[in-house]
Amino acid sequence: MKSLTIVANIIANSDKIDLVKQELLKLIEITRAEEGCINYDLHQDNENPAHFMFYENWTSRELWQTHMANQHLADYMAATEGCVASFTLNEMTHIG
Repeated sequence: MKSLTIVANIIANSDKIDLVKQELLKLIEITRAEEGCINYDLHQDNENPAHFMFYENWTSRELWQTHMANQHLADYMAATEGCVASFTLNEMTHIG
Protein backbone atom coordinates (compact mmCIF):
# COMPACT_ATOMS: atom_id res chain seq x y z
CA MET A 1 0.00 0.00 0.00
CA LYS A 2 1.15 3.52 -0.77
CA SER A 3 1.91 5.97 1.99
CA LEU A 4 -0.75 8.46 3.00
CA THR A 5 -0.33 12.24 2.84
CA ILE A 6 -2.48 14.41 5.08
CA VAL A 7 -2.99 18.13 4.59
CA ALA A 8 -4.83 19.65 7.52
CA ASN A 9 -5.84 23.32 7.48
CA ILE A 10 -6.72 24.97 10.77
CA ILE A 11 -8.06 28.52 10.89
CA ALA A 12 -7.98 29.95 14.39
CA ASN A 13 -10.36 32.60 15.61
CA SER A 14 -8.53 35.94 15.35
CA ASP A 15 -8.45 36.38 19.13
CA LYS A 16 -7.17 32.82 19.74
CA ILE A 17 -4.20 32.58 17.34
CA ASP A 18 -1.55 32.30 20.04
CA LEU A 19 -3.49 29.70 22.03
CA VAL A 20 -4.13 27.52 18.98
CA LYS A 21 -0.50 27.85 17.87
CA GLN A 22 0.81 26.76 21.25
CA GLU A 23 -1.53 23.75 21.32
CA LEU A 24 -0.55 22.74 17.77
CA LEU A 25 3.14 22.99 18.64
CA LYS A 26 2.59 20.55 21.53
CA LEU A 27 1.51 17.87 19.02
CA ILE A 28 4.70 17.82 16.98
CA GLU A 29 7.26 15.97 19.08
CA ILE A 30 4.90 13.30 20.36
CA THR A 31 3.42 12.69 16.90
CA ARG A 32 6.79 12.46 15.18
CA ALA A 33 7.66 9.62 17.60
CA GLU A 34 4.56 7.61 16.65
CA GLU A 35 4.78 4.42 14.62
CA GLY A 36 4.16 5.14 10.95
CA CYS A 37 4.89 8.87 11.05
CA ILE A 38 7.23 9.83 8.20
CA ASN A 39 6.92 13.59 8.73
CA TYR A 40 4.63 15.93 10.62
CA ASP A 41 5.30 19.54 9.69
CA LEU A 42 3.41 22.58 10.93
CA HIS A 43 3.23 25.76 8.84
CA GLN A 44 1.75 29.20 9.51
CA ASP A 45 0.56 31.43 6.66
CA ASN A 46 2.76 34.49 6.09
CA GLU A 47 -0.19 36.74 5.22
CA ASN A 48 -2.82 35.30 7.57
CA PRO A 49 -1.35 34.28 10.93
CA ALA A 50 -4.63 32.61 11.90
CA HIS A 51 -4.10 29.97 9.19
CA PHE A 52 -2.07 26.90 10.17
CA MET A 53 -1.39 23.87 8.01
CA PHE A 54 -0.03 20.45 8.91
CA TYR A 55 1.68 18.53 6.11
CA GLU A 56 1.97 14.91 7.17
CA ASN A 57 3.08 11.64 5.64
CA TRP A 58 2.26 8.25 7.14
CA THR A 59 3.32 4.75 6.14
CA SER A 60 -0.33 3.63 6.16
CA ARG A 61 -3.85 4.93 6.66
CA GLU A 62 -4.28 2.51 9.56
CA LEU A 63 -1.35 4.01 11.49
CA TRP A 64 -2.64 7.53 10.78
CA GLN A 65 -6.04 6.50 12.15
CA THR A 66 -4.29 5.20 15.28
CA HIS A 67 -2.66 8.62 15.59
CA MET A 68 -6.04 10.34 15.27
CA ALA A 69 -7.41 8.27 18.17
CA ASN A 70 -4.51 9.12 20.52
CA GLN A 71 -4.98 11.04 23.76
CA HIS A 72 -2.83 13.99 22.70
CA LEU A 73 -5.26 14.71 19.85
CA ALA A 74 -8.19 14.56 22.27
CA ASP A 75 -6.31 16.91 24.60
CA TYR A 76 -5.73 19.34 21.71
CA MET A 77 -9.42 19.26 20.78
CA ALA A 78 -10.45 19.98 24.37
CA ALA A 79 -7.90 22.80 24.78
CA THR A 80 -8.96 24.53 21.54
CA GLU A 81 -12.72 24.01 21.74
CA GLY A 82 -14.41 27.19 20.50
CA CYS A 83 -11.06 28.63 19.32
CA VAL A 84 -10.98 27.26 15.76
CA ALA A 85 -13.07 28.92 13.07
CA SER A 86 -12.60 26.11 10.53
CA PHE A 87 -10.78 22.83 10.06
CA THR A 88 -10.37 20.89 6.82
CA LEU A 89 -8.48 17.68 6.32
CA ASN A 90 -7.52 16.05 3.04
CA GLU A 91 -6.26 12.50 2.68
CA MET A 92 -4.02 12.45 -0.38
CA THR A 93 -1.80 10.10 -2.39
CA HIS A 94 1.51 11.19 -3.91
CA ILE A 95 1.29 10.63 -7.66
CA GLY A 96 4.41 12.16 -9.12
